[in-house]
Amino acid sequence: MKIMIKGGQVITHEQSYFADVYCVDGKIEKIGENLNITDVDEVIDASGKLIMPGGIDPHTHMQLPFMGTVASDDFASGTAAALAGGTTTIIDFVIPAPQQPLLEAYHQWCDWAEKSQCNYSFHVAITWWDESVREEMKTLVEEYGVNSFKHFMAYKNAIMATDDILVNSFNRCLELGAIPTVHAENGELVYHLQNQLLEKGITGPEGHPLSRPPKVEGEASSRAIQIAGTLGAPIYLVHVSVEESVDAIKYARDRGQIVFGECLPGHLVVDDSVYRSKEWDFAAAHVMSPPFRPKHHQEALWNGLQSGTLHTTATDHCAFCAEQKAMGKTDFTKIPNGTAGVEERMMVLWENGVNQGRITPNEFVSVTSTNAAKIFNIYPRKGAVAEGADADLVIWDPNGEKVLSKATQYSRIEHNIFEGMKITGIPVTTICNGQVAWSDGQLRTNPGDGQYVIRPAYAGYYQSQLKRNELAEPTAVKRC
Repeated sequence: MKIMIKGGQVITHEQSYFADVYCVDGKIEKIGENLNITDVDEVIDASGKLIMPGGIDPHTHMQLPFMGTVASDDFASGTAAALAGGTTTIIDFVIPAPQQPLLEAYHQWCDWAEKSQCNYSFHVAITWWDESVREEMKTLVEEYGVNSFKHFMAYKNAIMATDDILVNSFNRCLELGAIPTVHAENGELVYHLQNQLLEKGITGPEGHPLSRPPKVEGEASSRAIQIAGTLGAPIYLVHVSVEESVDAIKYARDRGQIVFGECLPGHLVVDDSVYRSKEWDFAAAHVMSPPFRPKHHQEALWNGLQSGTLHTTATDHCAFCAEQKAMGKTDFTKIPNGTAGVEERMMVLWENGVNQGRITPNEFVSVTSTNAAKIFNIYPRKGAVAEGADADLVIWDPNGEKVLSKATQYSRIEHNIFEGMKITGIPVTTICNGQVAWSDGQLRTNPGDGQYVIRPAYAGYYQSQLKRNELAEPTAVKRC
């Protein structure tokens, strides 16, 4: 397939310029002004529009078995939503059950992901520890292109990683050239507070944020960072939602530690008042962990993005329908944790970031695509508009308008946490693997069109590699 994109303005993480972009067989072949190439299968007029790297969402949960049910969006519907929002690559999570072999869980997720319509890769969670886990981490890195491992410090009696697991796994990540990622909430405190609230008769969704106050996240963030720092390992904190976590990241980075932070558009614009709604279904629809926070934390998150303390935006897309949420009708601890957002992420960031003067278009590209590609070692193959890069692109209309709504979303659930938000600045065409995947409201892909993305380990020490942004070349590994 040969595609010519004419007359647009290219926006990268560091440059803005007018050029045509010529794509051949899934790669960007040529970039230049007024390209005179006639060997073209499709011409896209991008006049008045922006040409940016396709979004990379480094945190999704499609088809996740969790809390007694399975997320409503599978890899087909979830990745359709991603493409409609300008995202061309997701990094999902393989979450083995305690005592389950990592490779067994990995292959199960690979089977589910065969329906993906955009590109995908996997983090693998470490939910238990013995010598077999240590060896399978090596196999995943060297043979399957996995270079990140997830650690849940929450969810006691389920998948919580205790401090001894963190120490063993972080150290193993350092040996393998992989990066540990962390869901930072003190699981012991959460468990204690949940039981305390239930004993007091607080059973509704309002109990959810009360059982996970900001200090619970702040303590866990600081502890995880200190453990990683002691070992000399890098660390990536997912869904940072509170000022205390931002401060912990900044403190460590100011002292030379390699720490990355991720935040969600939901935490940037939605506050904890949603849990006090008199409509149970509405309040329960917003139950996710960490919960939405008091408004003053939003400013800390925006400041983190602006200053470079926070590096990526993700969604933690884990969609549960109203019937599933109702599993916790009489006990908030049984409400499946999760909200959607993979379709809305980039639009919410543009409207509330770029349009409000909080971030520039170039910074928008950084936090929605390029930084994730760099951190997870797929740049400049992904996250770039450059000759030789993959033709994963989004054509963005900065004047296009849309109202976000459950009525028009691709996600299978009946609610939208951004319901009614008016957006100026929307994706109009998404190109994935050199094919027009979504354009003018129409999905043009099929389940199975997405490709598995190999993420090679970093060569050498993180201390030299990450500071210089020198990324290892992909090596030959097994496909998912």
